[in-house]
Amino acid sequence: MVGEWLTVPEVAERLGLRLSDVRRLIEDRELLAARIGERRVVKVPAKFVDERAMPHLRGTFTVLGDGGMNDEEILRWLFTPDATLPVPGAPVDALTAGFKTEVRRRAMEQAF
Repeated sequence: MVGEWLTVPEVAERLGLRLSDVRRLIEDRELLAARIGERRVVKVPAKFVDERAMPHLRGTFTVLGDGGMNDEEILRWLFTPDATLPVPGAPVDALTAGFKTEVRRRAMEQAF
């Protein structure tokens, strides 16, 4: 579903931040993370991070969370392919391509 995951140290390196700063981004829900694998390591989807955390993620997380979705459901929704989006792929791909308003509109419809 998600594809590539990054550990907290990998996110810190990619963003040029301290580990505590990345943990704070996760705590403040500017990034979503999940415990992955047998060792249950905290990881962040790589698509959420390029040279910075995607700034429009937080609002989308908030809309979906306010609608009753937990973090796992939010991740599933963001990474589930949708052929009706203005770009090929999943909602996360549409966010990356600049279709924040369209994705949030759909998130509101989905969540409520």
